[in-house]
Amino acid sequence: MSKAKIKDNFQGSRGIVLPSSIINDMEHDEFESKLHITDIGYYPQAKYHYRQRTVGISQYVLIYCIKSKGWYRLRNKTFEVGENCFFILPAHVPHEYGANDKDPWSIYWIHFKGSMAHYFGDDFETPSIIPVSQNSRISDRIAIFEEIYSTLEKGYSKTNLDFAISVLYYFLGSIKFLNQFRNSSGIVQENKSIVESSIRYMRENIEKKIELDDICNFLSVSKSYFSLIFKAETNYSPIEYMIQLKMQLACQLLDFTPLKINQICFKIGISDPYYFSRIFHKIIGKSPAEYRKLKKG
Repeated sequence: MSKAKIKDNFQGSRGIVLPSSIINDMEHDEFESKLHITDIGYYPQAKYHYRQRTVGISQYVLIYCIKSKGWYRLRNKTFEVGENCFFILPAHVPHEYGANDKDPWSIYWIHFKGSMAHYFGDDFETPSIIPVSQNSRISDRIAIFEEIYSTLEKGYSKTNLDFAISVLYYFLGSIKFLNQFRNSSGIVQENKSIVESSIRYMRENIEKKIELDDICNFLSVSKSYFSLIFKAETNYSPIEYMIQLKMQLACQLLDFTPLKINQICFKIGISDPYYFSRIFHKIIGKSPAEYRKLKKG
């Protein structure tokens, strides 16, 4: 555990804590009382992140680690958490958790409760790994999370809350019914080409810094062979293509979200905002700030 301990306010972090009056209304609503969110957020590279609750809280706490490492302690047992791993802490049970000192985790987190909360939360007290594969749909799950977050960010109208809760069912279902979620996608094919599979891998890991070795190890091919066929198919090297995908996502985030530049950096796996701005200008032709001001459509 780290000597320095921080609860929140990490660079690039986002979070929403619903007001107690809104939570109280949801607890007395026919639909919302069955399952609802009380807190939701994202902490990238959360160095010194630490939280301890000695008496537990009334919500289940889902933590989804997409990068690096962390740990948690529950029922007198300590568990290590790695990349593409999640766990759900039960309600009313003391616990503590935090980031790894040397390689701090990046996490999505949701606190949820309601009469149906146990259905999604009771089976995941130990760490569960979401293995990366050609049809893992990790980026799809993150997009579902972002839909919940952006809806709540627009306010707590009844329609916003009901929609966010409806999407929450889907998000939690994508974890509880992992195989069904993966196999329901119409894009799963038996005979994907190596290039198609590599691009899907890039998209699935868009928030991480991946190297050519990572891609080739995933595909079980040599770097020379893969680079040759990728260049022939796309006219770009694999790393050039990966950077283009990151800049494409950065443009979408600049266009359709209020995220700050440093927050967008973490979303596309670039830790240095200055490097990001330099690469963005080189590929897009404008700085991120200049691009955001352009009229679109």
